[in-house]
Amino acid sequence: MNLEQLCQEVISLSTEVGNFIRDENIKASDVEIKSKNSLVTYVDKTAEKRLVDGLSVLIPEAGFIAEEGTSIKKGEVYNWIIDPLDGTTNFIHGLPVYCISIALRKENQIILGVIFEITSSECFYAWENSAAFLNGKPIHVSETDDLSQSLIATGFPYYNYDRLTEYMQLLQHFMKETRGIRRLGSAAMDLAYVACGRMDGFFEYSLNAWDVAAGAFIVQQAGGQVCDFSGGDDYLFGREIIASNSNLHASFLMSIKNYME
Repeated sequence: MNLEQLCQEVISLSTEVGNFIRDENIKASDVEIKSKNSLVTYVDKTAEKRLVDGLSVLIPEAGFIAEEGTSIKKGEVYNWIIDPLDGTTNFIHGLPVYCISIALRKENQIILGVIFEITSSECFYAWENSAAFLNGKPIHVSETDDLSQSLIATGFPYYNYDRLTEYMQLLQHFMKETRGIRRLGSAAMDLAYVACGRMDGFFEYSLNAWDVAAGAFIVQQAGGQVCDFSGGDDYLFGREIIASNSNLHASFLMSIKNYME
C-alpha cells in the first residue's frame, strides 16, 4: 500500500466534502440534540455518508469507527476513524473553527491522519514514517521549553462533570503559570495547532477516538508527544489526552497529573 498516494486521495475527498459543508446554511430546525450540549445536523450525517462511501472505494475491506454511525462495518486489519464535522456547535453558530478528521488504523496502530479545517481550507496530514504537513509544507511542534512561555489549548466538559472541580483547579493553575488558555471548540484542531506550533500543549477529557485519532498521530509525526493523564498510551479510547512538544512534555504532564490523575 502506497500510504503517500492514499493520503493524497483522502485529502482530495476531505476537500470535496469540506466544500459541501462550507456551502450549507443551517437553520434552527436542522439542529438535533444527541445529548446535553451535543448537537448534530443533517450536514454531519450527509458528510459522514460521503466520507464512508469515498473511503470504501479506497480500501474496500476496511471498517469504520465513525461518530454518526453511518457504517458499523469492522475491518479485520484496517479501520477508518472518522469525525465528519468536529466543531459542530461552531458550525451551527457560524464560528470558526470546525473540521473533518480522518485517521486510518492498521491493527492497533494509526498509520495515516488528515484534518481539513473548512473555514480556512488548511489541511494537516501525515502518514507512517513521514513528516507532518500543512498544505504541502512540513510542520513541526514548537520549541517552547518553559511552561510560563506556553500557550495551552483545552476543551470544556459539556456532559461529563465528574471531574469538574479538579479541572477548574487545573485551569486556575494554568491561568497563573502560562501565557494563556484557548478553547477553540474542536479537539482535532487543537491537536493540529499543536502539531504546527501555534499551540504548545493541549489537554482534554471525555473525548472519543474520532476526536483525537488523526490529530494525535499528526502531532507525533510533527515531533510532539501524546499520552493520557497518567503518562500512558491509552489516549485513543481512554477518553483523556495530553499533547505537547517534547521540551514541555514532562512539566505539562506533571501539572495535569497533580490535579487530574
